[in-house]
Amino acid sequence: MKGFESVAKKMLYSSLGPQFYQKLVALKMTREYWSSLVYWESIRRLKVFRNKHKGERCFIIGNGPSLARMDLTPLKKEITFGLNRIYLLLNRLGFSTTYYISVNQLVIEQCLSEMPKIQGTKFLSWRVRKSFPFTKDVIFIRNDEHPKFSTDIVKEGVWEGATVTYVALQLAFYMGFQKVILIGVDHSYEAKGQPNEIVTMSEKDPNHFQEDYFWKGFQWQLPDLKTSEFAYSLARDQFENSGREVLDATLEGKLNVFPKADFKDII
Repeated sequence: MKGFESVAKKMLYSSLGPQFYQKLVALKMTREYWSSLVYWESIRRLKVFRNKHKGERCFIIGNGPSLARMDLTPLKKEITFGLNRIYLLLNRLGFSTTYYISVNQLVIEQCLSEMPKIQGTKFLSWRVRKSFPFTKDVIFIRNDEHPKFSTDIVKEGVWEGATVTYVALQLAFYMGFQKVILIGVDHSYEAKGQPNEIVTMSEKDPNHFQEDYFWKGFQWQLPDLKTSEFAYSLARDQFENSGREVLDATLEGKLNVFPKADFKDII
């Protein structure tokens, strides 16, 4: 809370002037008000990215086990989106992803000591605004519960589609990318239970690129593959209808929504 309150106060001070600002402080404005200021500042920051990369290509890097079997060093020269705990790979890669996205509240809250240190612009769910430091490289995105693919995130927010990868696709569209390439989106999990059920990791993690991705005792939600497949189909249709494309270059990936591609041929 203190992080974004501090930023909000600086915004007010610079825009209103010291005398009027002091009057507002004397009224002991509520934290909800500071929260709304952070919302509008996030909107202002988000607008900067509209069509910023028009006509370019990017890579969205998932967190599946297949990443451990790929040489990702060629991506150093590419525009990349990293998701959730992708930063565990950074020492091996030798570079940080261009953009970072995380929207699952359970994941963010349990990794709160790590995520603020990530370099580059961070796009995070509005739900965590009270716990995540609102520094100059953070943008909180409003989530919407209505199934859709948002072409204008500022106006519509984002539907998460049961996977952070879907949020990344909406951001990539908003930024104007012509071609989006998915890797590490294995779309396959060794987990039993109901979709979205919250469970606790009790052993080594077989579902991600390293076995301590979710450590023992970590709480996480079981995947909802059907919902994410539906969401991906919305993304595919929107990109194709706009004359753009999404390719799936995941090594032996199980997702069958997007056209497949060989990572070695693309890079």
